[in-house]
Amino acid sequence: QVQLVESGGGLVQTGGSLRLSCAASGRTFSTKALGWFRQAPGKQREFVARITWSGGNTYYADSVKGRFTIFRNNAKNTIDLQMTSLKPEDTAVYYCATQERLVPSTLVTDPTVYDYWGQGTQVNVSS
Repeated sequence: QVQLVESGGGLVQTGGSLRLSCAASGRTFSTKALGWFRQAPGKQREFVARITWSGGNTYYADSVKGRFTIFRNNAKNTIDLQMTSLKPEDTAVYYCATQERLVPSTLVTDPTVYDYWGQGTQVNVSS
């Protein structure tokens, strides 16, 4: 089992920044990657960003590329999502999740290949 706890959500104005953190504990020795997803009211959960567990490779949704950065925060022992130039359409509950199995690269944006999920943190961007 892997336990995940997100933090850092809140309310920010358009153009502002927020940093989300995901703290993982438990049996992470076989974890392959960690992804951030988001879900807005009435919408499906969508992929935001992913980082391999070693931190060597990252991948972003087109909608956040150039604005969001996913990285390992070694000082806090977390995987963070730095969000800049925020837009109202970024408003959602943000979740981190771990990928425990090897999957084809074409599937890494599919939430069903992620095994453990945090409880989510709300991000609201006001216009």
